[in-house]
Amino acid sequence: GVLLRPMFTKQPGSVVFPIRSGESRREVVFSCEAQGHPPPFYRWKLNDSFITPRPGSRYSLMGGNLHIAHLNKEEDVGIYQCMASNSFGTIVSREASLHVAYLENFKTQRRSPVRVREGQGVVLLCGPPPHSGELSFTWIFNEHPSYVTQDTRRFVSQKTGNLYIAKVEPSDVGNYTCVVTNTVTKSSVEGPPTPLVLRVDGVMGEYEPKIEVQFPEVVPVAKSSTVKLECFALGNPVPTISWKKVDGASFTRKVDINKASGVLEIPYFQQEDAGMYECVAENSRGKNSVKGKLSYYAAPHFTEKPQDVQKTIDETLVWECKASGKPKPSYRWLKNGEPLDPMEDRVQVNNGVLTISSLNLADIGMFQCVAENKHGRIFANAELRVVAIAPDFSQNLLKAQTLARQGGDVLIECKPRMSPRGMISWRKGKEALRESHRVMVLDNGSLRISNVSKLDAGMYTCVARNQFGVASSAGSLLVKEATVITSPAGHLDVTVGESIVLPCQVSHDPTLDLKFTWFFNEQLIHFGSLGAYFEKVGGQRSDGDIMIRNIQLRHAGKYTCAVQTKVDSISIATDVVVRGPPGPPVDCQVTKMTETTASLSWGPGTDNHSPILSYTIQARTPFSLGWQAVTTVPELLGGKQLSATVTDLSSWVDYEFRVLAINSIGTGEPSKPSKRALPRLTPARVSGGGGGRSELVITWEPVPEEMQSGPGFGYVVAFRPLGAQGWMQAAVTSPDASRYVFKNESIPPFSPYQVKVGVYNNKGESPFSPVTTIYSAEEEPSRAPGRLRARSVSASEVEVTWKPLPWSNNRRRILGYEVKPTQYWSEKQKQEAATVIRTAGNKTSVLIRDLEGSSTYYVCLRAYNSAGVGPQSNVVNVTTKKPPPSQAPVKIMWNTSNSKVILKWDQVHALENESEVTGYKVMYSQDKHSRPNVVETNNTSLELSLPVNQGYVIQIKPFSEGGEGISSRQITIPKIAGRTDITGLLADIY
Repeated sequence: GVLLRPMFTKQPGSVVFPIRSGESRREVVFSCEAQGHPPPFYRWKLNDSFITPRPGSRYSLMGGNLHIAHLNKEEDVGIYQCMASNSFGTIVSREASLHVAYLENFKTQRRSPVRVREGQGVVLLCGPPPHSGELSFTWIFNEHPSYVTQDTRRFVSQKTGNLYIAKVEPSDVGNYTCVVTNTVTKSSVEGPPTPLVLRVDGVMGEYEPKIEVQFPEVVPVAKSSTVKLECFALGNPVPTISWKKVDGASFTRKVDINKASGVLEIPYFQQEDAGMYECVAENSRGKNSVKGKLSYYAAPHFTEKPQDVQKTIDETLVWECKASGKPKPSYRWLKNGEPLDPMEDRVQVNNGVLTISSLNLADIGMFQCVAENKHGRIFANAELRVVAIAPDFSQNLLKAQTLARQGGDVLIECKPRMSPRGMISWRKGKEALRESHRVMVLDNGSLRISNVSKLDAGMYTCVARNQFGVASSAGSLLVKEATVITSPAGHLDVTVGESIVLPCQVSHDPTLDLKFTWFFNEQLIHFGSLGAYFEKVGGQRSDGDIMIRNIQLRHAGKYTCAVQTKVDSISIATDVVVRGPPGPPVDCQVTKMTETTASLSWGPGTDNHSPILSYTIQARTPFSLGWQAVTTVPELLGGKQLSATVTDLSSWVDYEFRVLAINSIGTGEPSKPSKRALPRLTPARVSGGGGGRSELVITWEPVPEEMQSGPGFGYVVAFRPLGAQGWMQAAVTSPDASRYVFKNESIPPFSPYQVKVGVYNNKGESPFSPVTTIYSAEEEPSRAPGRLRARSVSASEVEVTWKPLPWSNNRRRILGYEVKPTQYWSEKQKQEAATVIRTAGNKTSVLIRDLEGSSTYYVCLRAYNSAGVGPQSNVVNVTTKKPPPSQAPVKIMWNTSNSKVILKWDQVHALENESEVTGYKVMYSQDKHSRPNVVETNNTSLELSLPVNQGYVIQIKPFSEGGEGISSRQITIPKIAGRTDITGLLADIY
């Protein structure tokens, strides 16, 4: 049969064996199967030591499977590996672990009572018995089936089994029993009951959270696994538990926070889930927190494995082995199940890459790459075969005939199969071939001859030797004449529509066949296609001429004739220039439009090898018969002209324009038409908004009569809700109109509409104005302003303040407020006649002036917008202060002395209905027309430091909380020259 290396078809897997009390049969089977020829035999290792099955022992082999009878949980736990071997070598299976799961009974039968005060936190310890395997915990309260329900106050840790009560209440008194379940064996045991008793020495006061359940500072988590973090605190009041990532990132949807936030669960853990997590416990007395880091790890996973390979003696082997994982895996290599010895210089291991140079037969075997980190170890298998072969040409004979061109180079390949690589030599005829600067044997054994001549023709033999034998293979070399193109390379200059012949004639070896191939701009020409422009016209064997009929502009370019024989290939190129009418001008556009003219600009197209001499412009309208020439300024458009003005156009006609270029060969293709242009006139300042309920008001600035361009002038108003597709339109026939009102009960209040306005007359329509957005009529304010307050500032002024309403919503805006003060609140007609003070914007206060003193005013407030006013606020009343004194200061005396002016006057006494005088204002200036300076005083005298060489005008007025009183008469103090002392008296008699 075919020889095959060993290859695993089944490998052992890890086992967790449940041991339940009362079970006597305890047998474990590890599977291991491998295919190969000869059939493999098997050996097993436990913790890197070979297992030796003997008759009567607990270990036995059935095929490759390992049976373990009467399992011993102390002796049999560990790491198992299967080894499969045949004559090709040995391979080692992946590692499989054996663990046992069991759960023993609690040892103690009684537990002491736990005594706590009401309001205190408590921890009841579970203390699970000896076990192996994952456990789960529940607690019974008093008796089965009354289980403790977990909530914000009670928590059962699945790490320790302990029961935590954040704040003890009287209803918690009773017996608590911890129930432990082994999730593998499914067996459960109950611990002894723990009595919880309340102490009688009072109630525990409030205190800040104390975190009793917390997670480690670093928690390693495997890729794609599920991690659960526990956190619970004691405290009074009962603390709340919250979770967050320290870097501020939000939790993804897969994160589950359950059991009153005591457990944070992250399924399918990935690299982005790693980081620092924080649990915060908080109540009204304070807060505490704990932090822990979740670190991501992944067992190794191969990304590149070595493959079986066959090499010859002395070759070099390079095997690459790559694996992903975190931490980054390390690598080692096994040969036939044993560590590879890299002590020899020719064996190198570098970061997973195995290199063995100068291979020999001793290197044959089974190799395994082992990639491992602290979280796992994986194996990849590959076989190395090293073959020893005598030289053999049966698969690679020399070519029977090799053709070469005279003066050229030739390579005769020699590729025998042999291992190890031996020596190669050549013969010509029966003589050993001598190497020279023209004739040389290459490193791979092939023969290279340069500058071949007729004398090199003949029979050549390649001879291969190694220590296992000799072999040879022979072939003949035939030397042929070189092929030469006799037609010269050229340059052709033609005009559109002409027919031309491109020559390609050659001299060649008559024993060789010729193949002509033509290329246009390096693309193969397929004769008979391209509208039959190209055809072969050569009539002889050595003639490859072609003709191009009715040549077009697109045929300009580089034409290459390639000639090929069995021994050589040559080519010749001809450049063809095609002259023709100009290409179409580019970017034709209207830059300005009036009622009768249009300004155009364009760019030059290609001149097709003949300079552009002039341009013409054509136009068309919906009423014209095709394109027609138009009048332009300037009248003649030279080849450098790239703009012009078209004249004599009709108003209100839709025009398109195009431009044509002309050279000495003819008129070229027209440009693309310009965008349609209409003498442009659109209404300005299109706007709108406001109006009554269910109305849309659209306004614009009317078009002057002199710009209406004829009779039948009117407006086209288009509008649609913002975001809608179609437009609604209405015609307004009055040329003087400046607004249009669309009324419909379906119009929602204060909704955005897009609007545009165009014009028309008997000649046609103009384009619409730019689209603008307005709002439909809004609703009146629906609420009254709140917190209305009024405060008397003086006898004639009152300050009113209020809390503003929201400025806008989807149905209305607030444009401002109306304040209405009145002295006659009970009489409706007098209330309506009261003065209304209106504010604009979102102001929250206003000062009311020109009121009567000692008077009570009633003030109310309304919000308003374009639709009207809203409901009235509550009414507040305010009484203005008493009026200021009605008497002016009298008996004013003054004197000047040493740059001072000293004033005195009599005290002003308020009348019964007036407010008491609180001070005086003294106003002085150098003349009656300049702005006076003001000095306030509480006395009836004042000393002013003023130069006495100036004249002054002085007035004095009293003031009170009701405002300023009546001023005295003006006092004129004359300019005093040469005297330093003068006294005056102004006596006012009433």
